Amino acid sequence: MKTSEIDMRDAFFDELYNIARVDKQVVFLTADMSAYSLGKFKKDLKSQYINVGIAEQNMVSIAAGLALGGKIVFIYGIVPFVTLRCYEQIKVDLCCMNLPVTIIGVGAGYTYGSDGPTHHATQDIAVMRVLPEITILNPSDAVMTAAFARMAYKNPGPKYIRIERGKLPLIHNDRDNDFLDGLAEIRAGWDLTIIATGVMVHQAVMAAERLSGHSISAGVVDLYRLKPLNCEMLLKIIDKTRRVITLEENTIIGGIGSAVSEVLVDNGRSVPLKRIAIPDQHCFESGERESLHALFNLDTDGIVKTILEWL
Repeated sequence: MKTSEIDMRDAFFDELYNIARVDKQVVFLTADMSAYSLGKFKKDLKSQYINVGIAEQNMVSIAAGLALGGKIVFIYGIVPFVTLRCYEQIKVDLCCMNLPVTIIGVGAGYTYGSDGPTHHATQDIAVMRVLPEITILNPSDAVMTAAFARMAYKNPGPKYIRIERGKLPLIHNDRDNDFLDGLAEIRAGWDLTIIATGVMVHQAVMAAERLSGHSISAGVVDLYRLKPLNCEMLLKIIDKTRRVITLEENTIIGGIGSAVSEVLVDNGRSVPLKRIAIPDQHCFESGERESLHALFNLDTDGIVKTILEWL
């Protein structure tokens, strides 16, 4: 797969910049977080750009006030600080009033692996998906990330978007795709299907290719809208395969493994399911993201080993 020429964050912010230039009702708030593309936003759209400082809880409440005044608001910070630290404000100020505020969290999973558990974003999916009104999006490449900026602008209500840092290979090349389905079947497989989200979609594709060398037909699904789930489409894919695996850089409790389990139980499916995720523990190891993936068997070698042992 071809690697994107643009950072995931910049793909989103470039698209949002183009939107905000046309619609002055769009306002961007940051908790002292930056990105390359935000420079021109700050320079050209000064009245639509507010740095609230390291005060994420206040940022959410300010966003709510702006939204009540008719603005379309985007707020930006590191994942655990813009979700867990602000959870009550998100619940009460945004979700209870169903306001058009988009939460942009950067640093999913072990992106900030060297900064320890304070910066690890491994519980946010579990926490955020229990809020009734929120939409949760987790892009796997820059094309999808840019599309999510347009989607967040057009759709009402609170949204949470987890954005990766850096450049990832392109999985979705159709820049006209609106990604309204909520998931995409990247490759079909009749022995098993790996349902992954975000950066782990790339690991799933590599694992599926490795499994083919063991004469195992492995499909891959990119589950990019974590809430609301497209249950009908998900079940159609699951019904074509013998086994299901969920793969995520999130705690094994409450993430997409739990979400897919709920879909299967609620719809009377008895297909074997294996959840591959982070164990129910904090990580006090310090290191690059790749080394922490290897520690928890979330690298390609570990994923393939876990699947082969399960089979």
